[in-house]
Amino acid sequence: MKLKKILKISLGVIIFFTLPTALLFGYVYFKYNEPLPVSKPSPEADALALKMLDALNYEAYKNTDYIEFTFSNRHHYKWNKTNQTCEVYWKSYQVNLDLKHTKNSKVFVRNQAYNGLEKQEIIAKALGYFNNDTFWLVAPYKVFDKGTSRSIATNDAGESGLLVNYTSGGNTPGDSYLWHLDKNNKPKSFQMWTSILPIQGFPASWSDWKTTETGAELSTFHKLGVFGLEISNLKTKKQK
Repeated sequence: MKLKKILKISLGVIIFFTLPTALLFGYVYFKYNEPLPVSKPSPEADALALKMLDALNYEAYKNTDYIEFTFSNRHHYKWNKTNQTCEVYWKSYQVNLDLKHTKNSKVFVRNQAYNGLEKQEIIAKALGYFNNDTFWLVAPYKVFDKGTSRSIATNDAGESGLLVNYTSGGNTPGDSYLWHLDKNNKPKSFQMWTSILPIQGFPASWSDWKTTETGAELSTFHKLGVFGLEISNLKTKKQK
């Protein structure tokens, strides 16, 4: 009887914690999940992408050599765009990424140089953080990156936007993003079709725009459902 009671209590605890999660996921799934819109690359889409870049002062971003920021109070970056290097900090780790030759990157653990068996694994983790977190910072400037295509697409709600598909690059080639712009052609949100999300077409806001020291416009907050991604300690510089 005692074992039966323990099993009953354990089952009750499991249901208590998993049922609300399952119900929430089901609600979010049916609210947001939608297929990737069917569209074809066009000159009109390229023109809209250029208007978006103009609204964000792309020339200022292009001439920005250095960006420093903290992502969600967890990862800190000192990114030298010109030299293609980035210092990545989290917990007790520091990785000095060489973005052209990642195997040459340097690893430090508690401020001590590390060359142990897990060195390349730590470098790979730092590169994954870099690819993800910098995308949330500078994604609008990447709409003409190598391996991208652009089209005008309409979602299930009848909203038209700029659909950008990434066929290569980053950690998850094949991802697509439908940008929704305000009246000034500045991004206000996008929908995501990505391999890492179970819900396709999930929206995220692009807000709290900051005009940086170099003139580049960068969004410092993204809302995804009930969650938020904050970018803080943002600094930009040009080389003298």
